[in-house]
Amino acid sequence: MKTRIIQRDPEPDGPHTSGNGAATPPPPPAHNLAARMARWSGRHRRKAIFGWLAFVLVTFYVGTNVVVQKDISDVDQFSGESRDAEQALEDAGMRPTEEVVFVQSDELTVEDPEFQAAVEDVTGRVSQIRYVENVESPLTGDGEVSADGHAALVQFEIAGDSTETKDRVAPTLDAVAAVQADHPDLAIEQFGGASADEAIDKVIQDDLGKAGMLSIPITLIILLITFGTLVAAGLPLLIGLTSVMAALGMVSITSQLVPADSNLPAVVLLIGLAVGVDYSLFYLRREREERAAGRSERASLEAAAATSGRAVLISGVTVIVAMAGMFISGDKSFISFAWGTILVVAIAVFASLTILPAMLSWLGDRVEKGRVPLIGRRRPAGESRFWTALTGRVMRRPALAILLAGGLLVALAIPALQLKSVTSGVDDFPQDVPVIQTYNAVKEVFPTEGVTATAVVEADDVRSGPAASAIADLVAEAERSDAFRSGTEVIYSEDGTVAQINIPTRGNGTDDASVAALDELRDEIIPATVGGVEGTTVNVTGDAANSEDFANNLNSRLPLIF
Repeated sequence: MKTRIIQRDPEPDGPHTSGNGAATPPPPPAHNLAARMARWSGRHRRKAIFGWLAFVLVTFYVGTNVVVQKDISDVDQFSGESRDAEQALEDAGMRPTEEVVFVQSDELTVEDPEFQAAVEDVTGRVSQIRYVENVESPLTGDGEVSADGHAALVQFEIAGDSTETKDRVAPTLDAVAAVQADHPDLAIEQFGGASADEAIDKVIQDDLGKAGMLSIPITLIILLITFGTLVAAGLPLLIGLTSVMAALGMVSITSQLVPADSNLPAVVLLIGLAVGVDYSLFYLRREREERAAGRSERASLEAAAATSGRAVLISGVTVIVAMAGMFISGDKSFISFAWGTILVVAIAVFASLTILPAMLSWLGDRVEKGRVPLIGRRRPAGESRFWTALTGRVMRRPALAILLAGGLLVALAIPALQLKSVTSGVDDFPQDVPVIQTYNAVKEVFPTEGVTATAVVEADDVRSGPAASAIADLVAEAERSDAFRSGTEVIYSEDGTVAQINIPTRGNGTDDASVAALDELRDEIIPATVGGVEGTTVNVTGDAANSEDFANNLNSRLPLIF
């Protein structure tokens, strides 16, 4: 008869007496997914740690040096009617990336030799730059000149779509800066779609860098106060930062299939650092409490994995499901945000459930190294008096607790009823940014270069017949309306099937004045003019139209998202 000898873990199933004589409860069951992941990582910690480091470094390198993030195109930023209008202009080749160089002097006019020399210098330099096309000079009658002659525009286009021209605009900015240096008595500044995107992206990236430089030390200080040791405080921060690095690389790689919003890296940093640190902190604190209660290193790790690890897994899945609601919005930017946040949360959860247990298994009690004076003393494990008392009262009076907590949440949510969905406008950006100051100056002197409502008319022939007559009536009605400014222009496609009618409006593009102008154009002027011509399609785009269509599209889908 053979006897089987079963060797058990040194941690007993029953109560255990810790070093301070207090009885500790048995460890929780360690059979869930989080516990199994932690157990594997603890046994194969070299594979887990070095595999994770290799994944982070390779992904980050490929995403930042090999693959260029593919951004959402300008057309895909629009919704509803404004998107139909933009698509029609794009298909007709009427949405090139336009840039203008604003030349102005308080004393000189376009008739003065020095003024003309500056204009010729601008046209000469930008004409020689690769990808620059259709340069128009005010000296030849193509570019615009202000009524008083003290300002003029040199206009040109940059070949390529919006995602390409953002990378091609830098040489033109350098050329204009050189002309400004050669003609210090005049103001010579550039503005356009590509230069504005480049300048705004730079502002966002600079702010992102400042936020990172500020948030990391603050997070470390908080963790030091929480744990009292450098090693324990550094682990959550390490998990958070490496999770963000991996996610940023993955976002660039996956953007080849799902184009990304240019602001997505900032969102990934904020969400990734938050959940990465939070999940790791939650897990690590439980492991240290179990260790302080007298359990072995292995038993403490398994107890933390079975409880806090499981909570991390459930929390991560919940966040992922919540973020997936943005897929229903139909907006390409929100879809991009959903994909990016799901990636970084999933990576942070994976790191917390595998890499953190491997690190803890490797470090053991060395996690207590680097004690901080005064705050580095370990407190005996135990329950918080405050939370224990609060939980006890809630459990004794659940109905009252639900009423009070629910009432507080409803009160806090009341301001959300006043929220209004709009797209960002010029006024939302820092007004001290040079490109915004140039835009404001150009808008003041040349209204058609400022905020406009653009009516896009599609017909078999927009140059003659009923469609042409209706377009003339639309222009006349807009000129007579107080909601619009003078200077309406009509541009025709080469094949004569599309007309672009740019009508300068009052307001900044998202305020009440701009919305009122849009409503009048869509609801009154167009139905009374081109809207009544058979075989004609009319859609309106522009800042106000984009904002309103975006809000309407989002509001119609909110019930599904909730």
